[in-house]
Amino acid sequence: MTHGNRAYKLSFAALCCFWTFFNLTGAGYGSQFGKASWYAMTSLTASGERANPNAMTVAHRSLKFGTRILVTNLRNSQSVVLCVNDRGPFIKNRIVDVTKAAAHKLGFVKSGWTDVRVDVIDRKSRRCS
Repeated sequence: MTHGNRAYKLSFAALCCFWTFFNLTGAGYGSQFGKASWYAMTSLTASGERANPNAMTVAHRSLKFGTRILVTNLRNSQSVVLCVNDRGPFIKNRIVDVTKAAAHKLGFVKSGWTDVRVDVIDRKSRRCS
């Protein structure tokens, strides 16, 4: 790398450390802020798994199936780790649809929706059930 008249060398170890930090923290993806709603269907999800209202799963428009995310309710600071196994939501300004069990832990079953922050914690693809 060059900066002005100076040349900088990044060691392979430094690049590996940066890459590991980048992938583990979800850097580049960043936090998403928006609204979450919940659903309690029992049909097949977009990933092919049977939907389970008692499971800790979530629908997201673009994250790979099996990605683990941390969803934080911005109204009460409750957080839960969920696994992406479906696509949606398909309502403007909503960024995730969580199961009823997740909504219960996040404390918004009665209201039906809440303001949330979503952070990627693990991008490895796996089955959620």
